[in-house]
Amino acid sequence: MFSGTPPTRAESLAADIEALIAERGLAPGDLIGTMDDFRDMSGYGRATISEAARLLSDRGTVEIRPGRNGGLFVAAPNPIVRLRHTLLTVRSMPATVADAIAVRDSLEPLIAADAARHRTRQDISDLHKLLAALKRSTADRDRFMRANWALHERIAEITPNHLAKAVYLAMTRCVSDLSERADPDGSDGEDEYLRHRVEVHAELVEAIAAGDLTRTTTAVNHHRGTAPTRTKAQ
Repeated sequence: MFSGTPPTRAESLAADIEALIAERGLAPGDLIGTMDDFRDMSGYGRATISEAARLLSDRGTVEIRPGRNGGLFVAAPNPIVRLRHTLLTVRSMPATVADAIAVRDSLEPLIAADAARHRTRQDISDLHKLLAALKRSTADRDRFMRANWALHERIAEITPNHLAKAVYLAMTRCVSDLSERADPDGSDGEDEYLRHRVEVHAELVEAIAAGDLTRTTTAVNHHRGTAPTRTKAQ
C-alpha cells in the first residue's frame, strides 16, 4: 500500500543500486561499485551511501566488504537462516531473524517447564490437536514449519510469566513474519528427519501433559539438540 511518504535519499539510492544490478546482469560475488563510485554516481555524501548499503545488506541484496579492495558486492540470492536443520528463506533482515531465534531458544527451557507446571486439561487437549496437525504436515516443509510454530506458541501461552511469554511470542512471530518459506536442503533423509522432529515434539507434548519436569527438561534438550546423523554433512 502506498503510504504517501516520499522515499529518503538512502532508499532512493538503494533502489537505484538494485536497478543497476539488474541492468548489468551482475551475479553473486560480482562487484557493484565502491563507495567512491556511488558518491560520483549519486552526488550523495558518505552517510547517505552507507545507509543505502545497510538497507541493501539487510535485504540480503548486497554484501559489504571493507578495506582497500572493498565495496558493495552482489550477495548470494535468498539468504537463509538455519533453524533446527530447516532452511528458512529470509530476504529481509536475516541478522534480525538470527537474533530472534537465539532469544527464542534461550527462553525455551523456562517456557516448557512452566507449561509442565501449569497445564490444564484444555491446554493438553489443544497441544494434542496441534501435534496431530504437525504430524499431518510432513509432506510440505513450509506447512510443517508453520505447524511447528503454532505448537510452540500454544505451549508458550500456558506460562503465567507474562514477560517471558510476550518476548517468546514476539520472537517467534518475528521469525515467521520475516521468513518467506521453508526450503528442503536437498540432502537425503528428509523424510526421516521430519519423522524424527515429529517424535521429538510428541515427547515434549507428552512430558508437558504428564507434568513431569525432569522428563520435560530432557525433551527440551532433545528438541534443542541435533537430529540423527544425516547422509549429507550439515
